[in-house]
Amino acid sequence: MPSIHEQEGGPMPLLEVKGLSKHYSTKRPASFRKSLVKAVDDVSFHIYEGETYGLVGESGCGKSTLGKTLLRLVEPTAGEALYQGEDLNRMPSRQLRASRRQLQMVFQDPYSSLNPRKTIGRTLEEPLIIHGIGSPQERTELAMRMLETVGLQEEHYDRLPHELSGGQRQRIGLARALILEPRLVICDEPVSALDVIIQSQIINLMRKLQRELKLTYLFIAHDIGVIRHISDRIGVMYLGKMVEEARTDDLFAQPLHPYTQVLLSAVPIPDPRVKKERMILQGDIPSPLETVSGCAFHPRCPFAVETCRKLAPAKREVAPGHFAACHLA
Repeated sequence: MPSIHEQEGGPMPLLEVKGLSKHYSTKRPASFRKSLVKAVDDVSFHIYEGETYGLVGESGCGKSTLGKTLLRLVEPTAGEALYQGEDLNRMPSRQLRASRRQLQMVFQDPYSSLNPRKTIGRTLEEPLIIHGIGSPQERTELAMRMLETVGLQEEHYDRLPHELSGGQRQRIGLARALILEPRLVICDEPVSALDVIIQSQIINLMRKLQRELKLTYLFIAHDIGVIRHISDRIGVMYLGKMVEEARTDDLFAQPLHPYTQVLLSAVPIPDPRVKKERMILQGDIPSPLETVSGCAFHPRCPFAVETCRKLAPAKREVAPGHFAACHLA
C-alpha cells in the first residue's frame, strides 16, 4: 500500500524523527566496568498524517524503547522528535502534557497496562480527569460511547480487568488511548499477546477507526506478516538501528538488506504445494554490551565482505522512497 503522501513538495510530516538515540550505562558483573548499551542508535524516519508506519524487528532490537522514547516515557539520550515542527524532546513539562492529548500509546500487554483495582469506566475516565475535560456526567457518557466505538457494551463499564478476555482488554487499551481524540497513536505490539483470530479482529477494528477518526499510527511488531497487513510504509530495525525503510509493496517485492530478506523468508505461505527456501542465519545475536565494528549485522550476514566488517554503512536512498543501510544494496 504505497503512501499517498510521499511526494516531493508534499505536506510536512506529522512526526519527524532525526537521529534519535537512547543509551543506557551499565556495569558488567565480572569487572564492574561501565558499558554502554545502545538500545536505540541514531534512528531517523518520518510519518505523514493519516498513514500507518510499521516498525518491525526481532525481540530486543529497540522497537518498544523507540516508541516510549518518542513520548518521553523514557528520556532520550540524543536526537529530535518533531511533532508538527515542534521538538517533543525540548518541550517544558506543561507544554508536553498538553501535547500528549494528541499523542497516545497502546501497550503490548493488555492486562498489565490496566490497573487491576479500577473498573473499566474509571480507567477510561482517568485521562479526561487528568486533562480537565467535562463534568462527571459528561465523562461517564464519553466513556460509554467509547466502549461502543471499540465494540464493547455498556455493561463492561463496571467490570474489572480480570473479568475480561485478552481481546476485550486490548479493546479497552485502545479505547483509553482514543478517548482524548489523539492524532497519532503509537501501538507497541498491540496484538502479539492475542491468538490469531482475535489479532485479525483488533487489526480490522484499528483500520476502521483510522478511517473514521482520521488517525495516524506508528505500529510496532515483530511479526512482519501483521505489519504487511496494516502498514503503508515499513521500517526494519536491527540492534537499535534502522537498516531498511520502504513502501510496503516495495519492501516485499524487493528487500535490499540481508536482514530484511531473512525476515521475509521466514513468513509461511499458506499453500502446502508451494515450497519456499528459508534463509538460516548462522551465529548468535551480538551482545548489546559488546561494540561490533563495521555493520552490526555482519557476524550473521551470509553475504558479508571485508568492507562490512570494517565500515558501518550509512542509510541511503537506493531507489525512490527505498532506503537501506547496506554496502551491498
